Amino acid sequence: MWPWEHVIVGYVAYSLFSHLVYREGPSGAAALAVVFAALFPDLLDKTLSWQFGLFPGGYSVGHSVFVAVPLSVLAGVLAHRVGRPRVGLAFGAGYLLHLPSDVIPDYPRYGRYPVERVLWPLEQAEGEHGQGLISGFLEAFLPYAYQLLTLDPSPELTFQLGLMGCAFLLWTYDGMPVLRELVVGTHRRITKGGL
Repeated sequence: MWPWEHVIVGYVAYSLFSHLVYREGPSGAAALAVVFAALFPDLLDKTLSWQFGLFPGGYSVGHSVFVAVPLSVLAGVLAHRVGRPRVGLAFGAGYLLHLPSDVIPDYPRYGRYPVERVLWPLEQAEGEHGQGLISGFLEAFLPYAYQLLTLDPSPELTFQLGLMGCAFLLWTYDGMPVLRELVVGTHRRITKGGL
């Protein structure tokens, strides 16, 4: 799954939860937490594997359920202690939803669920390593970009683009968290003569 797809899954799930439970969209801090957490496993594991060659594939410690669950609980406890429980929940949502998002959608490709991706250190997912972070990303991204640039998207890509559009509409409905806080903060500084 692409990084932006992980962000979409995490953000949409947390936003819907926030609307159902709190009757409002996510705050900027919660939106940042869910986005960072949704990207965290790939930022960690792809770097350790592709850039440094420490693991044979891009699925190791950051994707491990044995790391993700305790780290999400710890983030929730710490966020609650500092009076930001929603930020902790957003982090947990983004991180914990990343794992099944890397397993479930690959069933059609493999004919099975590649659960070894989330069971490190008991299992180790195979893959290329030591190729460099930029090279690894480009190798995976170029066929995707080609479909976009030639305006010949596969049904899978068409579906993904539809999900992106829906997530953008939800983010807009939520008041564009993060961007909203940046605009409001900048406006306050300008009106108070801070810039």
